[in-house]
Amino acid sequence: MKKMSNPILFFGSGPVAKASLQFILQHFDVEAIVTKPATKGEMAELVGNLAVFAVQNATELDELMGKQQFQSKLGILVDFGVIVPKKVIDTFQLGVVNSHFSLLPKLRGADPITFAILEGHEKTGVSLMLIDEKMDTGKLITQKTLHIKPDATTPSLTRELVELSNSLLAEYLPLYVSGKVKPRNQPHPDRATYTRKLVKEDGIIDWNKPAEQIEREVRAFAGWPGSRTELAGKEVIVLGARVVEDSNKPGNVSIRDKQLLIGTGKDSLVVDHLKPAGKNEMTGAEFIRGYLQNIR
Repeated sequence: MKKMSNPILFFGSGPVAKASLQFILQHFDVEAIVTKPATKGEMAELVGNLAVFAVQNATELDELMGKQQFQSKLGILVDFGVIVPKKVIDTFQLGVVNSHFSLLPKLRGADPITFAILEGHEKTGVSLMLIDEKMDTGKLITQKTLHIKPDATTPSLTRELVELSNSLLAEYLPLYVSGKVKPRNQPHPDRATYTRKLVKEDGIIDWNKPAEQIEREVRAFAGWPGSRTELAGKEVIVLGARVVEDSNKPGNVSIRDKQLLIGTGKDSLVVDHLKPAGKNEMTGAEFIRGYLQNIR
């Protein structure tokens, strides 16, 4: 595929941004990268001789754009984590295109991938959107649906969405730049939903919740913050679990057919894989043999 000739300025700082930039470098003429201080080194390593700038917040971004004379008429933003002021947006003749990993206006905000799993959505997707001064309210260039697999985790769903995002950027940015695609308003803004940034405390398992919700949390919090609890006096991270119809007191641990069962607010959870603090990942059966010999 031939590179789009118009130079672009890339904004991104997280792992999704890095994965996206690897693709963008192959298909677009990247003038420079704007990231955050914590990721400047790895971005610089990825892009070779291209200029990499680091900003911590909107004020520093505004100052950078005032000092540097960038030639790009278009910006691409993926997983940046810094609010882009309207003054900065207006410096780009064609605006700044954000690849947002949801079907806007659903799941606006900081963490649409995790919340798609947490909320039990059957589908999500990618929206290419021109950013404005509000949160994920800009006009759409395109969006495409992705069905969520029943066993999807945040890392596995992220990989699928990055691939979808890359294909949409390659196909639709040239069409937008050439004027063949006109941005449109988001449908049904009154039905917008919002996400938030996760905190470490989100990973503490509340066994009073229904087993179905806790199972979603296990998949959604895979990687970080992890679904944490205490079993047999050990802090563990639950890595894989499934729901079974079973009446048991919330938090009560039992063993049935060599399976590790924990009661919840509704039904029970079979813990298939877990990782005790300081130990390697193990199966529920291995944990039983090592730590729960006296439980029946």
